[in-house]
Amino acid sequence: MAVVVCVTGAGGFIGSWIVKLLLARGYAVRGTSRHAGTVPLAVSRCVPLPPKILGRAGSAKSAPGMDWADQLLRADGPKNAHLWALDGAAERLTMVQVDLLDRASLRAAFDGCDGVIHTASPMHDTPEEIIEPVITGTLNVVEMAADAGVRRVVLSSTIGTMYMNPHRDPDAPLDESCWSDLDYCKQTKNWYCYAKTIAERGAWEAARALGLDLAVVIPVVTLGELLQPSMNTSTKHILKYLTGEAKAYVNESHAYVHVKDAAEAHVRVLEAPNAGGRRYVCAERTLHRGELCRILAGLFPEYPIPTRCKDEVNPPKKGYKYTNQPLKDLGIKFTPVQEYLYEAVKSLQEKGFIHKASGTKVPASRGSSLPQNSTAPMFMSKL
Repeated sequence: MAVVVCVTGAGGFIGSWIVKLLLARGYAVRGTSRHAGTVPLAVSRCVPLPPKILGRAGSAKSAPGMDWADQLLRADGPKNAHLWALDGAAERLTMVQVDLLDRASLRAAFDGCDGVIHTASPMHDTPEEIIEPVITGTLNVVEMAADAGVRRVVLSSTIGTMYMNPHRDPDAPLDESCWSDLDYCKQTKNWYCYAKTIAERGAWEAARALGLDLAVVIPVVTLGELLQPSMNTSTKHILKYLTGEAKAYVNESHAYVHVKDAAEAHVRVLEAPNAGGRRYVCAERTLHRGELCRILAGLFPEYPIPTRCKDEVNPPKKGYKYTNQPLKDLGIKFTPVQEYLYEAVKSLQEKGFIHKASGTKVPASRGSSLPQNSTAPMFMSKL
């Protein structure tokens, strides 16, 4: 039988690519979604799930209030339709509806899984909508994965858990020892970074207490082809420059990475026998917004991409430095920014978010549309 990996937030931007890569590698994937489907697909297209859940020692116990047929149907609607179009989905994909604050639904979803990749996370600006779901939801995932006997959990975090610290040496690269300052997050009302920092710290503490093998991948601004039909937060980062909504760019620098490389990082960290117990910065390069706009304009001169900075007084702000060597050591080959910016814009065109126009310049490609070949064995063979 195929090794089973549960991907929370499977229908999201990074989650969809993780599912795609796992299916391509031969895994059975159990995806979770918080959305109820209005046009359910046939249950026969899903891998059957048992009506009972097993404890660590293998003793059967009932899943309280769990109706698998109903759960499968409700999770399997239009928002996840793009996942069913993936190669191998009909044979090895299961979708279930899960609430991160409902421990019973998580415990049942993790039953029989060898690994869990946790990408599901709300994106809100208000503390009421972000803090409890992120912190409690992440802790629930770790605790229920440990209870289900999952062998490794890979948590998808954010660079916001590292760089939000006014006392950090700006010339020192971000690495796994760096943490954001919670007081500074509160002072700046950056509730997402605040919640994600507490959540990740709590995940590490719980994993150590429970003896769970945990690893964390920390992506930066992630761009590239959209598999999902909806707009995601990171792609909005460039959309406003293409539509003419933004007449000038802000004086900021950010790190960027290809969504396929981010997905590949999660899978490789899951697979590599000795990858547990670490935090992995997933970034290709840092760019000032002005440089980002210049690259976009070079690729797509037909769009009204701004050429002026809002801040015409101060010098360009420098971005943070980082080290991505641990992921390179696992075999990740990061895609150049020109390629994933090109793929992102072409995807926006194809999905109707922006109009198509003539004048596009195609960048030289290294074939990044294909999954990177993994030299790591199926991770269960070594753990």
